[in-house]
Amino acid sequence: MSLLDTSGACDPTAGDAPHVLDNPALASLTGPHAGFAEGRGRVLRYPADVSPWLALPEEPDARDWADLAALAGPGAEVALAGFGGRIPDGWEVTFRMPGVQFVDDGLAAAPEPEAVRLGPADVPEMLDLVARTQPGPFLPRTVELGTYLGIRRDGALIAMAGERLHPPGWTEISAVCTDPAFRGEGLATRLVLAVAHGIRERHETPFLHTSARNINAIRLYESLGFRLRRHTVFLAARVPDRLPDERAAVPVG
Repeated sequence: MSLLDTSGACDPTAGDAPHVLDNPALASLTGPHAGFAEGRGRVLRYPADVSPWLALPEEPDARDWADLAALAGPGAEVALAGFGGRIPDGWEVTFRMPGVQFVDDGLAAAPEPEAVRLGPADVPEMLDLVARTQPGPFLPRTVELGTYLGIRRDGALIAMAGERLHPPGWTEISAVCTDPAFRGEGLATRLVLAVAHGIRERHETPFLHTSARNINAIRLYESLGFRLRRHTVFLAARVPDRLPDERAAVPVG
C-alpha cells in the first residue's frame, strides 16, 4: 500500500495482537539490544550517547511516567517516538512530526562493491556527514548498534547507511545520507540495498522509519520494494522540573 493510499489498514496482514514493530524500541531493548538497556521500573532507554530512543510499556501508567521523569532528569527532553497516548499534565510537548514505518516487501537486496564497513574510527566523519545532511539522530556510539556501510571518494566519506533498532527477527535501516555534492548518483539506493542484504543474510527482515512529509524518500523506498506498514509519530516532550525522587538509572539485563 502506498503512503498516498490511506484507506483501510496499513498492514492488511496485521491482526489485533501486538506486533514487535508496534513498539520496536521496547522489543529491541528487551531482545537483541538488551545489553544496551538502562532502566527504571518498566521504562527502558539506550545510553545517551548511543540513541535517543526509549521504550515505554504499551500502556504506561502514572508510575511509569514518574520513572521516566526520574530516569531522564528534571527539564530533560525525551524522545517518545511512536507513542500515541496522552502526555501527562506538566509535561511539555517540544516536538511532533508525523512519521511512517516501512517493511521489506520484495527488496532487490544486493552487496555493494564500493561500500566499506564503518567503525568507531570513522565516527568523526560520520558525525560530520550527518550534521550536513540531517538524516535523523546519529550519536558518537550509534555505530555500535549494527553494521554501517559507507562510500568514499578520494578518501572522503560521501554516503552512508546502517542499522539501528533490532527487534527480534527485524533490523531497522537508518542514517541513510549522501553528501549534497554527490546526490543523483544512486548512492543511497545502493547502500540501502547493501545493508538490507546483510540483514537478509542473518535471516531477518529490514524495516525503516521516515518522516511522512519526506515524499521523495517515501517514493524512493516504495520503488525499492518497501511497503508502508503503519503511520506513526515522532514526538519529544520535556520532563517536569520537579521529580518524584532522586534514584538513578541503572543497567538492566
